[in-house]
Amino acid sequence: MKRALITGAAAGLGEAMARELVRDGFEIVGLDRSEGPHVTLRADLSVPREVDRALDVALSRGPYDLVVLNAGVSATGRFEQIPVEAHRTVLAVNAQAPIVLAHGLVRAGGLAPRARLVFVSSLSHFVGYPGAASYAASKSALAVYARSIARPMRRRGHSVTLACPGPMKTAQAERHAPPGARDDRRMDAADAARAILKAARAGRALSVPGPANRAGWLFGRLAPALAARTMRRLIYDKLDRDVW
Repeated sequence: MKRALITGAAAGLGEAMARELVRDGFEIVGLDRSEGPHVTLRADLSVPREVDRALDVALSRGPYDLVVLNAGVSATGRFEQIPVEAHRTVLAVNAQAPIVLAHGLVRAGGLAPRARLVFVSSLSHFVGYPGAASYAASKSALAVYARSIARPMRRRGHSVTLACPGPMKTAQAERHAPPGARDDRRMDAADAARAILKAARAGRALSVPGPANRAGWLFGRLAPALAARTMRRLIYDKLDRDVW
């Protein structure tokens, strides 16, 4: 039986990926700080010692044919009003933890031959995210890391897919959205999960799921300054609270 490790497996995109993979016959080792039907390993990835403990337990249950480093948190609002500890948590969970986990899995032989690694970044890597500066910074750091290790991993026989989903219909997106944000414009997590997993199986380097998000990706690549101004108007100027 094939085995997958998924962080952030309790809800949202991580849970959707776990459901898809169970249907495909995978055994799931789901990691999250919260309970969930696919969570078999509880850990707070903002705490380094818990990351180290989670890595040890995950290694004991491997090796893995697929690793999805998906767990993420956010902090939205005026960055100077958000406590520094909230910014540190965002950076720790979104960037530091997946880098430590990926390094540990590779170093200790926790990947099966021809394993797939998926790093879940964000569309914000291309278009910016005014009002969630530390989130955008952490996801961009993860994106650069994923691209940087892709060639060395390929020499080992493994593929690396950078996933950059846009807004999804999840509780986290709803919690951090500005007033008046339209839920019907967000992508279903199940659809995003299927698109990302399809890209990973094909060994593709980048997955930006959904036509609207791919248009946003292109917009950000071709007109970065205009994209940043547009994101400020759509998000930052409408924020009425600080959430972390």
